[in-house]
Amino acid sequence: TSCRRWRGCRWRRRRRSSRRQGGAPANVAIAVARLGGGAAFVGKLGDDEFGRMLAAILRDNGVDDGGVVFDAGARTALAFVTLRADGEREFMFYRNPSADMLLTHAELNVELIKRAAVFHYGSISLIAEPCRSAHLRAMEIAKEAGALLSYDPNLREALWPSREEARTKILSIWDQADIVKVSEVELEFLTGIDSVEDDVVMKLWRPTMKLLLVTLGDQGCKYYARDFRGAVPSYKVQQVDTTGAGDAFVGALLRRIVQDPSSLQDQKKLEEAIKFANACGAITATKKGAIPSLPTEVEVLKLMESA
Repeated sequence: TSCRRWRGCRWRRRRRSSRRQGGAPANVAIAVARLGGGAAFVGKLGDDEFGRMLAAILRDNGVDDGGVVFDAGARTALAFVTLRADGEREFMFYRNPSADMLLTHAELNVELIKRAAVFHYGSISLIAEPCRSAHLRAMEIAKEAGALLSYDPNLREALWPSREEARTKILSIWDQADIVKVSEVELEFLTGIDSVEDDVVMKLWRPTMKLLLVTLGDQGCKYYARDFRGAVPSYKVQQVDTTGAGDAFVGALLRRIVQDPSSLQDQKKLEEAIKFANACGAITATKKGAIPSLPTEVEVLKLMESA
Protein backbone atom coordinates (compact mmCIF):
# COMPACT_ATOMS: atom_id res chain seq x y z
CA THR A 1 0.00 0.00 0.00
CA SER A 2 1.33 3.45 -0.84
CA CYS A 3 0.08 6.71 0.61
CA ARG A 4 0.46 10.27 -0.69
CA ARG A 5 -0.63 13.70 0.56
CA TRP A 6 -1.79 16.62 -1.55
CA ARG A 7 -2.90 19.94 -0.07
CA GLY A 8 -4.08 18.42 3.16
CA CYS A 9 -5.88 15.50 1.52
CA ARG A 10 -4.68 11.96 1.83
CA TRP A 11 -5.51 9.08 -0.47
CA ARG A 12 -4.52 5.46 -0.51
CA ARG A 13 -3.73 3.37 -3.54
CA ARG A 14 -4.66 -0.16 -2.61
CA ARG A 15 -5.92 -1.90 -5.71
CA ARG A 16 -4.74 -2.43 -9.21
CA SER A 17 -7.15 -1.80 -12.03
CA SER A 18 -7.37 -3.51 -15.40
CA ARG A 19 -9.47 -2.89 -18.47
CA ARG A 20 -11.93 -5.62 -19.41
CA GLN A 21 -14.53 -5.59 -22.17
CA GLY A 22 -18.10 -6.75 -21.72
CA GLY A 23 -21.76 -5.97 -21.28
CA ALA A 24 -24.46 -8.54 -20.62
CA PRO A 25 -25.97 -9.04 -24.12
CA ALA A 26 -22.51 -8.97 -25.71
CA ASN A 27 -21.28 -11.50 -23.15
CA VAL A 28 -24.16 -13.81 -24.02
CA ALA A 29 -23.50 -13.46 -27.75
CA ILE A 30 -19.81 -14.28 -27.34
CA ALA A 31 -20.64 -17.16 -24.99
CA VAL A 32 -22.83 -18.67 -27.71
CA ALA A 33 -20.18 -18.14 -30.40
CA ARG A 34 -17.40 -19.60 -28.27
CA LEU A 35 -19.50 -22.74 -27.85
CA GLY A 36 -19.82 -23.08 -31.62
CA GLY A 37 -23.14 -21.31 -32.17
CA GLY A 38 -24.06 -18.42 -34.42
CA ALA A 39 -24.63 -15.06 -32.74
CA ALA A 40 -25.12 -11.41 -33.65
CA PHE A 41 -25.28 -8.20 -31.64
CA VAL A 42 -27.66 -5.26 -32.03
CA GLY A 43 -26.89 -1.96 -30.33
CA LYS A 44 -25.18 1.42 -30.46
CA LEU A 45 -21.63 2.31 -29.46
CA GLY A 46 -19.78 5.57 -29.29
CA ASP A 47 -17.57 6.36 -32.27
CA ASP A 48 -14.57 6.38 -29.96
CA GLU A 49 -11.69 4.14 -28.95
CA PHE A 50 -13.85 2.06 -26.62
CA GLY A 51 -16.67 1.60 -29.12
CA ARG A 52 -14.40 0.55 -31.98
CA MET A 53 -12.56 -1.79 -29.66
CA LEU A 54 -15.80 -3.44 -28.53
CA ALA A 55 -16.98 -3.94 -32.11
CA ALA A 56 -13.63 -5.51 -32.97
CA ILE A 57 -13.90 -7.83 -29.97
CA LEU A 58 -17.31 -9.00 -31.15
CA ARG A 59 -15.92 -9.77 -34.60
CA ASP A 60 -12.79 -11.41 -33.22
CA ASN A 61 -14.98 -13.74 -31.17
CA GLY A 62 -17.15 -14.78 -34.09
CA VAL A 63 -20.14 -12.52 -33.39
CA ASP A 64 -21.84 -10.78 -36.32
CA ASP A 65 -21.63 -7.03 -35.65
CA GLY A 66 -23.95 -6.10 -38.51
CA GLY A 67 -26.43 -4.73 -35.97
CA VAL A 68 -23.93 -2.30 -34.43
CA VAL A 69 -24.23 1.41 -35.20
CA PHE A 70 -21.87 4.17 -34.04
CA ASP A 71 -22.71 7.60 -32.66
CA ALA A 72 -20.09 10.32 -33.13
CA GLY A 73 -21.87 12.55 -30.63
CA ALA A 74 -21.99 10.19 -27.65
CA ARG A 75 -19.49 8.13 -25.73
CA THR A 76 -19.43 4.42 -25.12
CA ALA A 77 -20.74 3.56 -21.64
CA LEU A 78 -18.19 2.64 -18.98
CA ALA A 79 -18.65 0.50 -15.88
CA PHE A 80 -16.21 0.23 -13.00
CA VAL A 81 -16.37 -3.08 -11.18
CA THR A 82 -14.89 -3.55 -7.72
CA LEU A 83 -14.21 -7.14 -6.70
CA ARG A 84 -14.82 -8.30 -3.15
CA ALA A 85 -12.78 -11.06 -1.55
CA ASP A 86 -15.48 -13.65 -2.36
CA GLY A 87 -15.47 -12.78 -6.06
CA GLU A 88 -18.76 -10.85 -5.92
CA ARG A 89 -18.93 -7.34 -7.36
CA GLU A 90 -19.89 -3.72 -6.82
CA PHE A 91 -20.65 -1.49 -9.84
CA MET A 92 -20.23 2.18 -10.70
CA PHE A 93 -21.40 3.47 -14.10
CA TYR A 94 -20.51 6.40 -16.34
CA ARG A 95 -23.23 7.18 -18.91
CA ASN A 96 -26.22 9.61 -19.03
CA PRO A 97 -26.34 9.69 -21.90
CA SER A 98 -24.08 7.12 -23.46
CA ALA A 99 -24.39 5.86 -27.01
CA ASP A 100 -26.32 2.71 -26.10
CA MET A 101 -29.15 4.84 -24.68
CA LEU A 102 -29.56 6.66 -28.00
CA LEU A 103 -30.35 3.74 -30.30
CA THR A 104 -33.52 4.44 -32.31
CA HIS A 105 -35.93 2.00 -33.92
CA ALA A 106 -34.96 3.38 -37.34
CA GLU A 107 -31.38 2.20 -36.73
CA LEU A 108 -32.35 -1.44 -36.10
CA ASN A 109 -31.00 -4.02 -38.54
CA VAL A 110 -34.39 -5.58 -39.17
CA GLU A 111 -33.20 -8.36 -41.48
CA LEU A 112 -30.59 -9.46 -38.95
CA ILE A 113 -33.20 -9.62 -36.18
CA LYS A 114 -35.59 -11.59 -38.39
CA ARG A 115 -32.98 -14.32 -38.86
CA ALA A 116 -32.64 -15.00 -35.13
CA ALA A 117 -33.75 -18.29 -33.59
CA VAL A 118 -33.53 -16.60 -30.18
CA PHE A 119 -33.65 -12.89 -29.41
CA HIS A 120 -32.02 -12.22 -26.03
CA TYR A 121 -32.21 -8.92 -24.12
CA GLY A 122 -31.91 -7.29 -20.72
CA SER A 123 -33.69 -4.42 -19.00
CA ILE A 124 -31.14 -1.60 -19.05
CA SER A 125 -32.31 -0.58 -22.52
CA LEU A 126 -35.78 0.05 -21.05
CA ILE A 127 -34.59 2.89 -18.83
CA ALA A 128 -34.91 5.82 -21.24
CA GLU A 129 -35.98 6.87 -24.72
CA PRO A 130 -35.20 6.49 -27.55
CA CYS A 131 -33.61 3.15 -26.70
CA ARG A 132 -36.71 1.87 -24.93
CA SER A 133 -38.83 2.18 -28.08
CA ALA A 134 -36.08 0.58 -30.16
CA HIS A 135 -35.95 -2.31 -27.69
CA LEU A 136 -39.71 -2.86 -27.84
CA ARG A 137 -39.73 -2.71 -31.63
CA ALA A 138 -36.88 -5.23 -31.86
CA MET A 139 -38.84 -7.60 -29.64
CA GLU A 140 -41.87 -7.26 -31.92
CA ILE A 141 -39.82 -7.95 -35.04
CA ALA A 142 -38.19 -11.03 -33.51
CA LYS A 143 -41.46 -12.41 -32.18
CA GLU A 144 -43.27 -11.91 -35.49
CA ALA A 145 -40.41 -13.75 -37.24
CA GLY A 146 -40.83 -16.76 -34.95
CA ALA A 147 -37.88 -16.29 -32.59
CA LEU A 148 -37.90 -17.32 -28.95
CA LEU A 149 -37.66 -14.27 -26.69
CA SER A 150 -35.11 -14.66 -23.88
CA TYR A 151 -35.06 -12.14 -21.01
CA ASP A 152 -32.46 -11.66 -18.29
CA PRO A 153 -33.30 -8.42 -16.43
CA ASN A 154 -29.69 -8.06 -15.29
CA LEU A 155 -30.73 -5.58 -12.61
CA ARG A 156 -28.40 -2.64 -11.99
CA GLU A 157 -30.26 -0.47 -9.51
CA ALA A 158 -27.79 2.42 -9.75
CA LEU A 159 -28.85 3.08 -13.35
CA TRP A 160 -32.55 3.52 -12.57
CA PRO A 161 -34.18 6.73 -11.27
CA SER A 162 -35.89 4.72 -8.52
CA ARG A 163 -36.48 1.17 -7.34
CA GLU A 164 -40.17 1.46 -8.16
CA GLU A 165 -39.53 2.57 -11.72
CA ALA A 166 -37.04 -0.25 -12.17
CA ARG A 167 -39.54 -2.82 -10.92
CA THR A 168 -42.39 -1.42 -13.04
CA LYS A 169 -40.44 -1.23 -16.29
CA ILE A 170 -38.70 -4.58 -15.84
CA LEU A 171 -42.08 -6.25 -15.36
CA SER A 172 -43.74 -4.27 -18.17
CA ILE A 173 -42.40 -6.73 -20.78
CA TRP A 174 -42.50 -9.83 -18.58
CA ASP A 175 -45.47 -11.46 -20.29
CA GLN A 176 -43.83 -11.40 -23.72
CA ALA A 177 -40.81 -13.55 -22.91
CA ASP A 178 -40.59 -17.27 -23.63
CA ILE A 179 -37.54 -17.80 -21.41
CA VAL A 180 -36.73 -15.73 -18.31
CA LYS A 181 -33.67 -15.98 -16.08
CA VAL A 182 -33.42 -14.14 -12.76
CA SER A 183 -30.88 -14.26 -9.97
CA GLU A 184 -31.78 -14.79 -6.33
CA VAL A 185 -31.30 -11.05 -5.74
CA GLU A 186 -33.58 -10.15 -8.65
CA LEU A 187 -36.22 -12.58 -7.42
CA GLU A 188 -36.36 -10.75 -4.09
CA PHE A 189 -36.34 -7.34 -5.80
CA LEU A 190 -39.25 -8.20 -8.09
CA THR A 191 -41.41 -10.08 -5.58
CA GLY A 192 -40.50 -8.22 -2.40
CA ILE A 193 -39.98 -11.55 -0.64
CA ASP A 194 -36.63 -12.88 0.58
CA SER A 195 -37.18 -16.52 -0.35
CA VAL A 196 -36.52 -18.90 -3.24
CA GLU A 197 -39.37 -21.25 -2.36
CA ASP A 198 -41.57 -22.38 -5.23
CA ASP A 199 -44.59 -20.32 -4.20
CA VAL A 200 -42.46 -17.16 -4.35
CA VAL A 201 -40.86 -18.01 -7.69
CA MET A 202 -44.26 -18.78 -9.19
CA LYS A 203 -45.29 -15.17 -8.64
CA LEU A 204 -43.07 -14.48 -11.66
CA TRP A 205 -44.46 -17.31 -13.77
CA ARG A 206 -46.71 -16.45 -16.69
CA PRO A 207 -48.81 -18.88 -18.79
CA THR A 208 -47.05 -17.59 -21.91
CA MET A 209 -43.64 -18.73 -20.65
CA LYS A 210 -41.82 -21.85 -21.71
CA LEU A 211 -39.10 -21.68 -19.05
CA LEU A 212 -38.35 -19.68 -15.89
CA LEU A 213 -34.96 -20.02 -14.21
CA VAL A 214 -33.62 -18.80 -10.88
CA THR A 215 -29.84 -18.91 -10.56
CA LEU A 216 -28.48 -19.40 -7.06
CA GLY A 217 -24.75 -18.85 -7.53
CA ASP A 218 -22.68 -21.76 -6.27
CA GLN A 219 -25.91 -23.49 -5.21
CA GLY A 220 -26.94 -24.09 -8.81
CA CYS A 221 -30.26 -23.28 -10.39
CA LYS A 222 -34.00 -23.90 -10.07
CA TYR A 223 -36.09 -24.28 -13.20
CA TYR A 224 -39.81 -24.14 -13.96
CA ALA A 225 -41.33 -25.36 -17.24
CA ARG A 226 -44.99 -25.78 -18.16
CA ASP A 227 -45.21 -29.44 -17.17
CA PHE A 228 -42.33 -29.94 -14.72
CA ARG A 229 -39.90 -28.20 -12.40
CA GLY A 230 -36.72 -29.03 -10.52
CA ALA A 231 -33.25 -27.98 -9.42
CA VAL A 232 -29.77 -28.65 -10.76
CA PRO A 233 -26.66 -28.27 -8.55
CA SER A 234 -23.65 -26.26 -9.63
CA TYR A 235 -20.01 -27.28 -9.93
CA LYS A 236 -17.62 -26.50 -7.10
CA VAL A 237 -14.85 -24.16 -8.22
CA GLN A 238 -12.65 -21.47 -6.67
CA GLN A 239 -14.43 -18.21 -7.43
CA VAL A 240 -12.24 -15.30 -8.49
CA ASP A 241 -14.68 -12.98 -10.29
CA THR A 242 -18.37 -13.72 -10.87
CA THR A 243 -18.67 -11.05 -13.59
CA GLY A 244 -20.20 -12.69 -16.66
CA ALA A 245 -21.01 -15.99 -14.96
CA GLY A 246 -24.75 -15.47 -15.38
CA ASP A 247 -24.27 -14.44 -18.99
CA ALA A 248 -22.19 -17.56 -19.64
CA PHE A 249 -24.99 -19.62 -18.11
CA VAL A 250 -27.59 -18.00 -20.35
CA GLY A 251 -25.49 -18.26 -23.49
CA ALA A 252 -24.78 -21.93 -22.90
CA LEU A 253 -28.40 -22.76 -22.17
CA LEU A 254 -29.66 -20.92 -25.25
CA ARG A 255 -27.05 -22.68 -27.36
CA ARG A 256 -28.32 -26.05 -26.14
CA ILE A 257 -31.97 -25.10 -26.64
CA VAL A 258 -31.33 -23.99 -30.22
CA GLN A 259 -29.51 -27.27 -30.86
CA ASP A 260 -32.48 -29.23 -29.51
CA PRO A 261 -35.70 -27.22 -29.02
CA SER A 262 -37.45 -30.32 -27.63
CA SER A 263 -35.47 -29.86 -24.41
CA LEU A 264 -38.09 -27.31 -23.36
CA GLN A 265 -40.64 -30.14 -23.20
CA ASP A 266 -38.34 -32.95 -22.01
CA GLN A 267 -37.21 -32.76 -18.38
CA LYS A 268 -34.19 -35.05 -18.77
CA LYS A 269 -32.90 -33.12 -21.78
CA LEU A 270 -33.50 -29.80 -20.06
CA GLU A 271 -31.58 -30.87 -16.96
CA GLU A 272 -28.64 -31.94 -19.14
CA ALA A 273 -28.73 -28.53 -20.83
CA ILE A 274 -28.79 -26.77 -17.44
CA LYS A 275 -25.87 -28.89 -16.19
CA PHE A 276 -23.91 -27.74 -19.22
CA ALA A 277 -24.92 -24.12 -18.54
CA ASN A 278 -23.97 -24.42 -14.86
CA ALA A 279 -20.53 -25.65 -15.87
CA CYS A 280 -20.10 -22.66 -18.20
CA GLY A 281 -21.02 -20.26 -15.43
CA ALA A 282 -18.72 -21.98 -12.95
CA ILE A 283 -15.70 -21.82 -15.27
CA THR A 284 -16.32 -18.15 -16.02
CA ALA A 285 -16.20 -17.34 -12.30
CA THR A 286 -12.68 -18.79 -11.96
CA LYS A 287 -11.01 -15.95 -13.89
CA LYS A 288 -11.11 -12.16 -13.98
CA GLY A 289 -13.22 -10.39 -16.57
CA ALA A 290 -16.28 -11.61 -18.43
CA ILE A 291 -15.31 -12.14 -22.07
CA PRO A 292 -11.81 -13.56 -21.49
CA SER A 293 -13.29 -16.07 -19.04
CA LEU A 294 -16.04 -17.48 -21.27
CA PRO A 295 -15.24 -21.16 -21.93
CA THR A 296 -15.13 -23.35 -25.00
CA GLU A 297 -17.18 -26.53 -25.24
CA VAL A 298 -14.04 -28.62 -24.67
CA GLU A 299 -13.39 -26.83 -21.36
CA VAL A 300 -17.00 -27.28 -20.27
CA LEU A 301 -17.10 -30.99 -21.04
CA LYS A 302 -13.79 -31.46 -19.22
CA LEU A 303 -15.23 -29.94 -16.04
CA MET A 304 -18.41 -31.99 -16.33
CA GLU A 305 -16.46 -35.21 -16.79
CA SER A 306 -14.20 -34.50 -13.81
CA ALA A 307 -17.05 -33.69 -11.42
